Amino acid sequence: MEGREQLEKARERIIEVIAKNIDLYGMTHSAGRLYGTMFFHSKPLTLDEMKEELGMSKTSMSTAVRALSDIKQVERVWKKGVRKDLYQVEEDWYQGFIDLFSIKWRNAVSMHLTAIKKSLAELKKLVEDENISSEIKELAMIDIDKLVYAYHYYEWVDRVVEAFENHDIFELVPKHL
Repeated sequence: MEGREQLEKARERIIEVIAKNIDLYGMTHSAGRLYGTMFFHSKPLTLDEMKEELGMSKTSMSTAVRALSDIKQVERVWKKGVRKDLYQVEEDWYQGFIDLFSIKWRNAVSMHLTAIKKSLAELKKLVEDENISSEIKELAMIDIDKLVYAYHYYEWVDRVVEAFENHDIFELVPKHL
């Protein structure tokens, strides 16, 4: 069929770029190839169909689909009369990015703020302890200043995440429709 080769070449270029860049999302190259392949399908796919198209094992397919699903880039869909699980890519890339960004950064912010609060409490006790040398107290005060700065930074990141989640970001950077 005329044009089929050019069509496949154009698609393969995009699939390979997605596969190369999927590490930004913490995914493997094969998960990127899977996502790219699914992107060009106009209908949901079963694991068997994905396996056949990509030549990967069903276990690898299942693992990649689960990983993509966890970051909300792929979703399971239901179709009447089909007993196998069907999957398709998230069609709203803006929301997909927001979901991924929010999941990753909410987790990071939470871990950092928890650690900072704990360390600040310990450092403040050191500063107040009469048995601690002035040299250690000075170092603790320097660390406190650094951690207060870090705390404010992570509070700001939390507000940025919130701006994505409530779509305020689109007032600053509108979607291209």
